[in-house]
Amino acid sequence: MRRGAPVIAAVLLTGCAATPLGYLEGSGSRSATILQSLGWGFTAISCVVVIVIAGLIGVGIWRGRVRAAAEASDVGREAGGVKAIYWGVGLSIPVLIGMAVWTFLSVQALAVPSSSPTLAVSIIGHRWWWEIRYQSPLYPADIVTTANELVIPTGVPVRVDLGSADVIHDFWVPKLGPKMDMVPGRTNHTWLQADREGTYRGQCAEFCGLQHGHMGFVVHALSPKAFDVWVTRQRQPALVAGPSPAALSLFEVKCAACHTVRGTTAAGIYGPDLTHVGGRTTLAAAMTPNTPDNLNRWLGDTQGVKPGAEMPQIDLSRVQRGQLVNWLETLK
Repeated sequence: MRRGAPVIAAVLLTGCAATPLGYLEGSGSRSATILQSLGWGFTAISCVVVIVIAGLIGVGIWRGRVRAAAEASDVGREAGGVKAIYWGVGLSIPVLIGMAVWTFLSVQALAVPSSSPTLAVSIIGHRWWWEIRYQSPLYPADIVTTANELVIPTGVPVRVDLGSADVIHDFWVPKLGPKMDMVPGRTNHTWLQADREGTYRGQCAEFCGLQHGHMGFVVHALSPKAFDVWVTRQRQPALVAGPSPAALSLFEVKCAACHTVRGTTAAGIYGPDLTHVGGRTTLAAAMTPNTPDNLNRWLGDTQGVKPGAEMPQIDLSRVQRGQLVNWLETLK
């Protein structure tokens, strides 16, 4: 019974989701619809194969026992086994060929977007967060850098250039498209297109260390007009309301070695760009909602919230944490 407990627990836990294979529901793009159809189709075929094989095994066992009982002898080898193999191979080959053709057509449909992308985004995987840069080759000053939240316009393909700063990661937004590896020392390319507005969850799909399971991100799909407004705002320094002098000074002393906030002297490149951190919906790579309480807890016990995170524990008093939280929340 003890040996079977892990198996039983695993089976029971599969019911924790709203539906089995729930990530294959509710696509936000043509690419995801293609992949979901492929996933559901292969799942159905696999289920049918398992049922048929189980049925044939059951029939074989029953027939063997009936014959053994009738002949009052032990179960022996039944003649005609090769014929059964012929039937099995003959039935399997058309199914496998059909699955191969279906896969080939699906991959071909995913390889090229419906039109040439007009927006290019560079995403770099770090342990354990995502650096996102909106490229602008004609105007380098217009490059927008953010973290863990990708914002794209609906109805148009977006080219995504993927790299890694440390180990192999994998970029995956199940509701929008296929996976793509992020390999140190090289750049891989993929594309996304959201057909309707909404927020979609993304996740690193390649085991990359202790916090792999907490290396998530979100994709916000906005209307083209709303996206233009967002980009324009992101290009501006965040300090439109004026910083608290004490909080700004504290940030520049304690945090500027790793983080950047445009409009200040903080120009670190090791950690996420925090220029508009107050406008983001999540913290710690989509691990927790971006609220003042969660931000305070992150600053006060970084390693407790996310053990192994590259951010060291900063020595801050309760009053200093409050000053930083209040200031960071204004960066929108």
